Amino acid sequence: MSPLVLAHNPRSAGQDQRQRGMTLVELMVAVAIFAIIAAIAYPNFQQYLIDSNRTDAQNALLAFSTAMERHRTDTNSYDNAQAGGTSYPNPPLSTIYPSQSPIDSGDKHYNLTIQTADNNGYTLRATPIAGTIQDGDGYLELANTGIKSWDRDDNGAIGAGEATWTD
Repeated sequence: MSPLVLAHNPRSAGQDQRQRGMTLVELMVAVAIFAIIAAIAYPNFQQYLIDSNRTDAQNALLAFSTAMERHRTDTNSYDNAQAGGTSYPNPPLSTIYPSQSPIDSGDKHYNLTIQTADNNGYTLRATPIAGTIQDGDGYLELANTGIKSWDRDDNGAIGAGEATWTD
């Protein structure tokens, strides 16, 4: 038997080298596909963050409301739970409730204030902090009667169809 000798074909070696990498056209197509996906996903992700932060503020207002009820149980009034004097609006006393939301995060998106309070009732507000992702999303309000409002169009007033926290 004769020994088996493999011949080296320079032509086949060149073809193997060309197939190892991507061509510029293939790379451009991949970048274009990535850009299209990113253009679709980024706005959706931004809206998700806005909605999530708004939900945090709604939960903070509900917990703030519970703190106001505890304050009334202790003092027979909703009044005097605010920091900074007797005028309104003012943030709550730190012993009543934190003044920013989210409560458990370093990145704050809403200022929490007591808009009005007296012996019989109160209105609490979560106002987006300027310069945050929530800027322009409109403030949220909660009254002691359970009425929830959201200035959805961010015009500074609760209008028709805005007496709810839902979209």
